[in-house]
Amino acid sequence: MERDQQRTVTIKIRVTGAEQAEWQAKAEAAGVPVSELVRRAMTRVKTWSPANAGIERERNRELAKIGNNLNQIARWANAYKSAADAIEIVSHLRSIEQMLESSFSYCPNAGGDGENGASSSSALSNRSEDDAH
Repeated sequence: MERDQQRTVTIKIRVTGAEQAEWQAKAEAAGVPVSELVRRAMTRVKTWSPANAGIERERNRELAKIGNNLNQIARWANAYKSAADAIEIVSHLRSIEQMLESSFSYCPNAGGDGENGASSSSALSNRSEDDAH
């Protein structure tokens, strides 16, 4: 906030006594007033528009399909445990990894820092590949 800009608007909200005590304790632990704690929290909150909600629903459907595929691969792997079969499993896992990466490529909160979940699928396929050798 710029130095010459002062906060002149007050926002009132109703909370329970327990909520107030919790917020006050958190603010004290952070060394800031409750108002600053709330401002910081609100800057981190992501809101959803109807368009974003549709994208999230579609992504959740895709992730459910991927989970179903993983379950099928796990069942198959438990039934057929030869080395040749393991190579086929790795191939399927790589396909799933690619689907996950493309799924998270449009995630509004996903950055290049590995926090979007795709890195875990990469670790999974690498682990499976090691097991195949």
